[in-house]
Amino acid sequence: MKLTFLGTGTSTGVPEIGCTCAVCTSCDPRDKRLRASLMVEIQEKTLLIDCSPDFRYQMLRSGKTHLDGILLTHEHYDHVSGLDDIRPISRETGMDIYAEANVVEAIRTRIPYVFREHKYPGVPDLYLHTILNQSFEVKGIEVQPIRLMHAALPIIGFRIGKMAYLTDLKTIPEEEYFKLENLDVLIMNALKFGTHLSHQGVQEALKQIERINPKQAWLTHMSHRVGLHAEIDKRLPAHIRFAYDGLVLPV
Repeated sequence: MKLTFLGTGTSTGVPEIGCTCAVCTSCDPRDKRLRASLMVEIQEKTLLIDCSPDFRYQMLRSGKTHLDGILLTHEHYDHVSGLDDIRPISRETGMDIYAEANVVEAIRTRIPYVFREHKYPGVPDLYLHTILNQSFEVKGIEVQPIRLMHAALPIIGFRIGKMAYLTDLKTIPEEEYFKLENLDVLIMNALKFGTHLSHQGVQEALKQIERINPKQAWLTHMSHRVGLHAEIDKRLPAHIRFAYDGLVLPV
């Protein structure tokens, strides 16, 4: 398996518009964070987790020209609004999208022109698949959803092999932890140092990582308030790191 962090930022990205803090004005490329998204390459297939507003640029930057499916964690704008940009890579065979029922309904409502009986030429060709909180397959690859809570909103993370991607969570229901056993790589959101209503802070993420006990953990979905990468990365235990855009990780 090969993982590519297409984006590691929160909904506003980093730099944030109008901000002149040390992080937003940093020249370190690791402090430039597009909206969070992960590319997973496994068994000669390429899957995308979440389709951010920065999808077009993220794909161009990655050099990839094909996807075999897209997994969506939830319906918030920073995780789904790149779907219209699927057009160039869905013309021949369409694109399979996997999401829970409420997310499927949100997509149909927000881009209704994609699903009309008589479509305008050139719109993306999307096939929406409704998933439950149970294992399913994408092109022969087993995917295990994991229920998460984004404050009061139920969302999902995904486990593929010995990698799990959990973003936007505030808490994990007790009955879901068994799905996170024996991980080689855990990717988890950590918005900032301190607390937030609906996202984990760094300290909360570290406690979750200690309980889940993966071999390696990477933090993502960060705001400018997390601090400068060059400084904050040194403050973590050796097996935990802050991810950054463009990071490629073999698993």
